[in-house]
Amino acid sequence: MLTRWLNNPKYRNGAAFISGALLLFAYAPFHWGWITPFLLAIFLLLLVRAQSAKQAAWTGFWFGFGWFGTGISWVFVSIDQFGGLPLVASVGLMVLLCAYLALYPALAGWLWFRARTFTAGYHLFLFPLIWLLTEFLRGWVLTGFPWLSVGYTQTDLTLGALAPHIGETGITVLLWVTAIALATLILRRRPEWLAVPLLVYSAGLVSSYINPMQPTGEFKQVALVQGNILQDLKWDSAQEWPNFMTYQDLSRPYYRTHDIIVWPESAITFIEPFAQAPLRDLDHRARSHGTTIISGIIDYRRYTREYFNTIVVFGDQEEPYRDRHRNRYQKHHLLPIGEFVPFENFLRPVAPLFNLPMSSFSRGPRWQPDLTANGVQLAANICYEVAFPRLIRSNMKDDTDVLLTVSNDSWFGDSHGPHQHLQIAQMRAAELGRPMLRATNNGVTAIIDERGRVSNKLPQFEASVLSGTVTLVEGNTWYYRFGNLSAWLLAGLIALISLRRRKAQRA
Repeated sequence: MLTRWLNNPKYRNGAAFISGALLLFAYAPFHWGWITPFLLAIFLLLLVRAQSAKQAAWTGFWFGFGWFGTGISWVFVSIDQFGGLPLVASVGLMVLLCAYLALYPALAGWLWFRARTFTAGYHLFLFPLIWLLTEFLRGWVLTGFPWLSVGYTQTDLTLGALAPHIGETGITVLLWVTAIALATLILRRRPEWLAVPLLVYSAGLVSSYINPMQPTGEFKQVALVQGNILQDLKWDSAQEWPNFMTYQDLSRPYYRTHDIIVWPESAITFIEPFAQAPLRDLDHRARSHGTTIISGIIDYRRYTREYFNTIVVFGDQEEPYRDRHRNRYQKHHLLPIGEFVPFENFLRPVAPLFNLPMSSFSRGPRWQPDLTANGVQLAANICYEVAFPRLIRSNMKDDTDVLLTVSNDSWFGDSHGPHQHLQIAQMRAAELGRPMLRATNNGVTAIIDERGRVSNKLPQFEASVLSGTVTLVEGNTWYYRFGNLSAWLLAGLIALISLRRRKAQRA
């Protein structure tokens, strides 16, 4: 009965959709990451029932549609509240987005079915390599959307300890290896396959004791300011001074006692060149109290008429603030629709969704120097950029002390999106072995240590300040040195198992 049910493509695709949808609970804020290899194994058991490449593609598509349909459902909040579209159109856009993202698991299923003709017996071992290829494409095509990679589900669990060695991508490979072992255990009824997950999770346990990072003995007092400015008011020109004063009032008690004070993305809503007097006053105040204030701001180049989503340091003892001074970071990886609009001449007149405030930014350079704040070197990124591990890794240097990410997640309300965003930031800190400061407008503002653990955080939707001590560390992780090379080599070696077996059988 079960075999007949699985052989029916409709039931099989329905089961793939459900298994993908249930992955939602493996991510923050639910943190049921232990279910990930079981859901992936169910997907593989459904995939092997496909009788053609087309059927395999549909199984992958419905798995992906369930996965993204629940996992990024928080995007609907911004479309519905700020998009200015009828409900039917907002739902339609979400369906299109999820269907587009589901094309990548569909491609993985199609490629795997085609490639299995080159294997014998253990063709599932090809799947991790194919999955990495399609996930690479998802993070690159149309500027990329690498959100919700399955490795993030293990951030706070045993396999998360492998992040400094093989990164989130390598953890993804090991999750697929575990799922393959579970699926093969069911298909072949051979209990010795349980040794594979045992070895994988043992590696995670052992790696937690292998820490290349060592404390330098130096500590810094930091304050992360969460202004909780309503998104509807943020870009109201009448609110520029009230917004600015909100952050100053929250920060004032920390001027003399803290080395670094961080304000979130575009906390200062003045356009930088047109607000030099108040900005220089802020810089003078910070320097006179021996602190530094790092804030998001909008930079504008008058001659080229370009806007940049920027982070600027105020209070630098070596270089007083001035317009376009060097101690700044300009966002490189922009968010489609939110920060730039493809085909804007066509799309902007269609709906307010394509004409949001501050949605026409220029890209900053890919490689930029660290920010300097009270002798601390900070590798900065803004909001969505933290989901791009290659970008974050490429901007870290040997002498980087701290990672910094500023964000404004108020677009997504009380959804699971900001919690997933924090989880991604935790993974970046663990991969690169550096503490991370995450300052946001309305949450989740947090201090993360070099192992990716949240040291402290603020409640969402409160105007407050997170004060804490950051321990500086030295040393470099394997992932910092080699990036995703280890993950690709691991996936390639696993794929060779099936190819070598075929060669042996021919001999």
